[in-house]
Amino acid sequence: MWLAFAFLSALLLGFYDVFKKQSLKNNAVIPVLFLNTLFSSLIFLPFILLSIGNESLLAGSQFYVPDAGWEVHQYVLLKSFIVLSSWTFGYFGMKHLPLTIVGPINATRPVMVLVGALLVFGERLNLYQWIGVILAIVSFFMLSRSGKREGIDFKHDKWIYFVVLASMLGAVSGLYDKYLMAPVSEGGLGLNRMIVQSWYNIYQLGMMGVVMLVLWYPYRKQTTPFRWHWSIILISVFLSAADFVYFYSLSLDGALISVVSMIRRGSVIVSFLCGALFLHEKNLTRKAIDLLLVLIGMFFLYIGSK
Repeated sequence: MWLAFAFLSALLLGFYDVFKKQSLKNNAVIPVLFLNTLFSSLIFLPFILLSIGNESLLAGSQFYVPDAGWEVHQYVLLKSFIVLSSWTFGYFGMKHLPLTIVGPINATRPVMVLVGALLVFGERLNLYQWIGVILAIVSFFMLSRSGKREGIDFKHDKWIYFVVLASMLGAVSGLYDKYLMAPVSEGGLGLNRMIVQSWYNIYQLGMMGVVMLVLWYPYRKQTTPFRWHWSIILISVFLSAADFVYFYSLSLDGALISVVSMIRRGSVIVSFLCGALFLHEKNLTRKAIDLLLVLIGMFFLYIGSK
C-alpha cells in the first residue's frame, strides 16, 4: 500500500512543479514563495486548532496533531529552514530555466540522497546503485549539452547552480526526514508526521514574512513586479497533498525511505510532459533521451535498494 501512496505523491508533485512554473512566469519570486507558505499554513492550521484539548475532534484520526514541546519543535524548525532554503534557490532557478531542464536535474536527487547516506550514515552502495549513480551523472552531462542549444551554459549559468543547490538541499531534507521519522529503535526520533508537516509550514511562513518585509517590500519597485495568478493557490494545494501522502506512506509498515524518495522523483514525467504540451518548450527529443537515462538510473537505484 505504501508504494501506491508513493506513486500518488509523485503524480501530485508533478502538477505542483507545473503550477509553480506557471506562477513564476514574469513574476516576482519572493511574494509567490511567501503566498505558498501562507496558503500551506492555512491548510494545516485548522488541524492544529482542532487537535487542541483532551477531547479533540480529530483524536485518533490521520489528521490529529499531537501536542509537543520545544524538544520536538526545534527539530521541526531546522527542517523548515532547510526546506525553505531549497525552495528559495529552486524557485529562482525555475523562473529562469525551462521546466524540461529543471525537472531532470531535480530527478537526480535520489542519487544525492544515496551519496549523502554513503557519507553520513556509512552506507555502502551495491552494483545496481552504482550503475544508477553513473547513469545520473551521464544524463546530467548530456542535459548540459541539450541546454547549450537554448543558450544555457551549465558551467557559467548561475540559475543552473541555483537548481543544483536546491536539489542538494532537498536531498539533505530527505535524509533529515529519515532521521525525524525513523523509530527510536532504528536510530531516529520517531516524530509524529502531522507535527512535522503542519508546524514546518507555520515556521516557514514566519521566516518568509521576515524576508518579505526586509528584502523585498522596500525594493519592490526596483524589481520584477508581483502579479496575482490563481495557479499560486494550486501550488500550495498540490504540494500539501503530495507531502501529506508522502509522510503517510512513510508511516506505513515496511515503507522504505530510499524507494519512496526515488518514486517521488517520477514526478519529472508529469512536469516534462506538461512542459512539452502546454509550455511548448524546445529541444524535446534530446531532453527526452536525457530524461530516459535518468529514469533508467532510478530503476537501477530501485532494484539496488530493495
